Amino acid sequence: MHPVFKDTLGIGTLFWLIGYLAGMILFFTPFADSMGWIIFIIFTPFTILVTWWWFRPRERLSLQYYAGVGAAWTLIAVVLDYLFIVMLFGSAAYYSLHIFLYYALMFLIPVGVGMYLDRAGTPAQTG
Repeated sequence: MHPVFKDTLGIGTLFWLIGYLAGMILFFTPFADSMGWIIFIIFTPFTILVTWWWFRPRERLSLQYYAGVGAAWTLIAVVLDYLFIVMLFGSAAYYSLHIFLYYALMFLIPVGVGMYLDRAGTPAQTG
């Protein structure tokens, strides 16, 4: 698979699926009313770490590349949320502050990690 597709469709869909499954699990717990914030708080650092781990060994990429990855992750999150939460469960009240923050972070995390890696200037690892 081409690296662009792995970076955008692969990782973006994986992040969305992990959050979706966590939401399904939390829905059946006493924490259902707070599940959005719980997922947001737990998975934001997870997403940052995985993104850093994913891009760290690669050769330096342009900021435009990371912005494209962020735009793709955001689009994936918006479309899949709409299809598999709003449409499937008829949950028009789904959109709230944590969801809009989540969409913003899906763009900002790869851009921020890319900027960090670019400034760190560490050469890509070989082997």
